[in-house]
Amino acid sequence: MDIARAPDSATGETSDAPAPPLAVEPVEPAEPAVPAVPAAPSLGRKVRSAARWSLINTVVLRLGNFATGIVLARFALGPAEWGVYGIAQTVLLVLLSANELGVGLAIVRWEGDARRFAPTVLTLSTLSSGLLYVALFASAPTVAGLLDSPDAAGVLRVMCLCVLIDGVAQVPGGFLTREFAQGKRMVIDGLNFVVGTGVTLVLAFAGWGAMSFAVGAVAGNVVTLIGCALAAPGTLKYGWNPEQARALLRFGLPLAGASMLALAVVNVDTMVVGATLGNIALGFYVLAFNISGWPVRIISEAARRVSFAGFSRLADSPQALAQGFSRALGVLMTGTVPLCVLLAGLAEPVIRLIYGDRWAPAAGALPWLMALGLIRICSELAYDCLVAVGQRRSLFLVQGLWLVALIPVLLVAARVNGTAGVAQGHVLVAGGLVVPVFLIALGRGGIGVARVARACAWPFLGGAVMAAVVLGLEPLLGDGPLALLTIGTIALAGYTVCVLPSRDFLRGVDRPRHGRHRATAPVRSPRQDLR
Repeated sequence: MDIARAPDSATGETSDAPAPPLAVEPVEPAEPAVPAVPAAPSLGRKVRSAARWSLINTVVLRLGNFATGIVLARFALGPAEWGVYGIAQTVLLVLLSANELGVGLAIVRWEGDARRFAPTVLTLSTLSSGLLYVALFASAPTVAGLLDSPDAAGVLRVMCLCVLIDGVAQVPGGFLTREFAQGKRMVIDGLNFVVGTGVTLVLAFAGWGAMSFAVGAVAGNVVTLIGCALAAPGTLKYGWNPEQARALLRFGLPLAGASMLALAVVNVDTMVVGATLGNIALGFYVLAFNISGWPVRIISEAARRVSFAGFSRLADSPQALAQGFSRALGVLMTGTVPLCVLLAGLAEPVIRLIYGDRWAPAAGALPWLMALGLIRICSELAYDCLVAVGQRRSLFLVQGLWLVALIPVLLVAARVNGTAGVAQGHVLVAGGLVVPVFLIALGRGGIGVARVARACAWPFLGGAVMAAVVLGLEPLLGDGPLALLTIGTIALAGYTVCVLPSRDFLRGVDRPRHGRHRATAPVRSPRQDLR
């Protein structure tokens, strides 16, 4: 189960971006840009420490959500209830992607005193979130009807209260991300999980159905707001400066649009399945999509809590940015590929073992969704990097192209091959169209295809070896628990051997080589771009 929570202001669920040079006190000179990592080793220590805490936080919470989802799927809720929950979660995530108009991201990026413009950010964020919720409350029955899920209207109205709460939490949460305070964030997210999951379980077993998800999400978000406010004291102060507001909106609106498009890309399949195949098919698809998100959320989400802040510090140094992105991508791929291959190759036996036989239809879409998960990880990291160097318009165009191409493909695929067809359509558009466009955009930012290929080469080789092991051994050993453990162990051993040659690269220990890569294009800093 994945209880919807207010997205971290630097995870990319709302996307991360540089902040503009806000004209707060014009007589004061702007603070100098933070030097590149080679001149500031303390930044590297901060990033490594934050990444460590973020990974621990994400792994613990995802394991907790995984266990909770098993309990609910086996004993409390059926596919129809999961389908209603999927509709509500999709609408919530789309609203959360732009509920604060992108202005909250300025807290993370601005190199001066962020507290000078934080009151204006809080006012804008709260007002926009409130207006969004009022519009959703009024249109909930219409939205639910269009998605062929009239029972979802009440759930939508309750769950989307998280939009209001998140709007207020943007500023204190942004300060925690800015300071790489992921240890504090782990405590806050842990309390969110305990309260939100506890409420969901109690209500689900009391017969509340999909509404239990909504009430649990709201309870967890309230805890997050309180925790962020206590961890970043003095940040919940409202104020208004017209010049700041104009600068923030010029900076934030393109990012909010791109972020909303990004979330629409990820969640339009839910709407297509619900509208064309019904709630029960949607319930199976939501379960498969949540399973495919395990590696994405466990590894990618942990990285994205620090990646944008790190890329932002490197934005003025193309060489350092290219090296940082390449190594970050290599680490993500190395950690994610084996999980994706195992879940794709053993989809049906894993689902039957964990969730029970009635959920077996979810296995048809899972292998393709695992491939999509890998593409999502790469694209999300590229998104953070491109935002950090100020390529906001490029991101907007990429996400718009993705969505426009995806909708007709998914509609046709759903009618031709059901939920598996929807997953296949996702992979076709993402791999055939979007990945090449992202590579072009990265190249313009000074990150060539060679760097991306180097980061992915060894993990992809290891993944191919794993796939061969899984496909070769499963017919021989069967799909019992012991057989699955044996197959997984042998496949992981083969993968480890394949990725060992990349260990120096992943640790950032590059051995001297002739003809070292050189950035081919100058990169304008976000500060220069926004003047």
